[in-house]
Amino acid sequence: MSPWRLLLTRPADDCATLAQSLAAAGVASSCLPLLAIEPVELEDAQRQKLAALASYQALIVVSKPAARLLLERVAQDGLQPPPKGWFTVGEATAAVLHDAGLQVAFPRQGDDSEALLALPALREAMAVATVRVLIVRGVGGRELLAERLAEQGASVDYLELYRRCLPEYPAGTLLRRIEAERLNGLVVSSGQGLEHLQQLAAADWPRVARLPLFVPSPRVAEQARAAGAQQVVDCRGASATALLAAVQRSAAPAS
Repeated sequence: MSPWRLLLTRPADDCATLAQSLAAAGVASSCLPLLAIEPVELEDAQRQKLAALASYQALIVVSKPAARLLLERVAQDGLQPPPKGWFTVGEATAAVLHDAGLQVAFPRQGDDSEALLALPALREAMAVATVRVLIVRGVGGRELLAERLAEQGASVDYLELYRRCLPEYPAGTLLRRIEAERLNGLVVSSGQGLEHLQQLAAADWPRVARLPLFVPSPRVAEQARAAGAQQVVDCRGASATALLAAVQRSAAPAS
């Protein structure tokens, strides 16, 4: 049995799935979702993008919630998504689209925008005279992907299907959970997840920030250190496999 006892902070369904994967490897965890997915109503301009999926040379879906909600919207509107031209940042998001019969390319190494930009299949899709790219995501988020694609001559649109919200918890919930279950590590899956962790910790953040913090990328690692996290572990990916590998190569704090 691993000495690690981790706090997981992904959306509820993803948290439960991740907890099962960790338990199978002998790693104990506790779920405290810090990202709730709230679908948004689509305005006419967004609905037009949804109806015109086939007009894009590359359709980039950045998360599992985006993939699930996109498929739901397509089904509700009686649309037929194009079978090809799909790209995702990670394997788990690709699996959602693949299960719907779509052909998806994704980077095998790295779960971030930088890895996707280096993907040969995406570069091939960009190698035409006029390139239109649709990025399916939540409201807000990183602009790096769109900026880099625009630099390469692409016309980039967004289809934003949801908001990420911090669920309501009583004050002090985070530290009480850590202490009651003797948790010795924290896991966040995105920069916004880190922001919500700090927000929920509030005045307790200096104490929470002493715990090892597992993050998915160098960007979030830098963000965490700037926020005062004292022990940051970059998993180099947001998947369960990447997290487990990082946990296994990291020494747990002494009890």
